[in-house]
Amino acid sequence: MRRPLVRIAGLDLYATMFSWFKKSPTSASADGLLATKADQKGVKPQFHALVVREVRRETADSVSVSLEVPEGSTFRFVPGQYLTLRAQIGGADVRRSYSLCSSPLSGELRVAIKQVEGGLFSTWANTQLKAGDVLDVMPPMGNFVLETDPSKRRRYVGFAAGSGITPVLSILKTALEREPESEFLLFYGNRKTASILFKNELEDLKDRFMGRLEVHHVLSREDQGSDALFGRLDADRIRYFAEHIPTVTKADGYYLCGPEAMIHVASDVLKAAGVSSEAIHFELFTSAAPAKESAPKAKSAASGDAYVTVLLDGEETHFTQSSKEFVLDAALDAGADVPYACKGAVCCTCRAKVLEGNVEMAMNYSLTDDEVADGYVLTCQAMPRSERVVVSYDA
Repeated sequence: MRRPLVRIAGLDLYATMFSWFKKSPTSASADGLLATKADQKGVKPQFHALVVREVRRETADSVSVSLEVPEGSTFRFVPGQYLTLRAQIGGADVRRSYSLCSSPLSGELRVAIKQVEGGLFSTWANTQLKAGDVLDVMPPMGNFVLETDPSKRRRYVGFAAGSGITPVLSILKTALEREPESEFLLFYGNRKTASILFKNELEDLKDRFMGRLEVHHVLSREDQGSDALFGRLDADRIRYFAEHIPTVTKADGYYLCGPEAMIHVASDVLKAAGVSSEAIHFELFTSAAPAKESAPKAKSAASGDAYVTVLLDGEETHFTQSSKEFVLDAALDAGADVPYACKGAVCCTCRAKVLEGNVEMAMNYSLTDDEVADGYVLTCQAMPRSERVVVSYDA
């Protein structure tokens, strides 16, 4: 049940108005940290030491982490992008990628971290990370983005599950603020009300952008009195929304983020309803299977070792590797400090361009078709298919 509008929403609106006047040192311009993909060309995927400004409890098993923004344009971002964080935990070098939940217009760098069972970094962040700590952080990356245009009047639809709301929240906040005529329709799946990440913020946004933001919470373990909203965001439920809410299939852009199964069924239902595949954008939490289990066997024509050169920051690293080994792993073994995070084809932190030779990718969930056509690969998934291969992280 929605909170009483008069007593609580008014207080939330006051808090929202009050925060509007609390200017961050980084939000001096109207665009804050807003960037375009073109602006980010040439930004090096290298770590920077950033101070943690705040660790805020969002739900029982999740926190959001705000980071100090360094001078310059390195950390400007496009809504929907992520940061790769690195920390020493128990003597191990641990790095993970987390989506930015803040709008770049706010001038804030904030990510959400949900604690997962057995998750080394997420458990540490939820139980030990605090304001004043220092994290190694790579500049914003990712292709799950929306480039807004104030002159456009567009309709967007989002499907998110659990912490998949994080990049979608950044996208919808930016779209609603920067495109004053645009609308956003969000379907958000969780187990129960208490586990809804950013619930209060979504309610505040509905009040602020009344008539332009519509949110439907779908809960799998809590009956809200509607069959349509009780369960998971599966094919039947998404099909029901598509058939009973006309605007679902008449949007200019669709943003899907969550488990792979939800991504696939939502995409299939939307395409079956006539939505163009070019309008559907998605980002996965993790890949469905470990990368090494999915790696195809080396072809007999390329069954021997390959001589590989890796270019990074203008320096060359040369090594020989098996055609059954991933370029990233071989480069790390050879001493190259190449960038990476998930090693599962989900983020594109290890993205590089093949300048010479041929490679084969086992999986790809993050590079666009245009990037692949231009010769870019995920080195965590790339295996040599020629005797000599040259790969550049500087391209």
